[in-house]
Amino acid sequence: MIYDEYQRGQAFFDAKDFPEAARILGQVVDRHPDNRAAVELLARAYFHSAQLTRAERTLKKLIDLEPANAWAYEALARTLERRNLPDEAAGYRKLAVAMGAEQEPGAEVSIFAADLG
Repeated sequence: MIYDEYQRGQAFFDAKDFPEAARILGQVVDRHPDNRAAVELLARAYFHSAQLTRAERTLKKLIDLEPANAWAYEALARTLERRNLPDEAAGYRKLAVAMGAEQEPGAEVSIFAADLG
């Protein structure tokens, strides 16, 4: 039954119905708090539905369960940045980089005075 509920949550996540995915996966994690796959997908659902405080809490739980998960550190840094906590995010970003997490290239925009005239 737990697998069926996880799959249901995954289906809602894949359909980009992140709030419903979070609701379903939250129940899965409540019953099975050590299920790393469910905790990770729940954190992703929270992040994508802008439930950033919940995403932060869930990502910290994932890090407790799996301290070598570089992706979790990167996701936590991004969550904290979205919450406008750049100083706290910086520490997690450094850990993610040190662990080899892939960084998404940022968009750099430059405007020169010559472009404006």
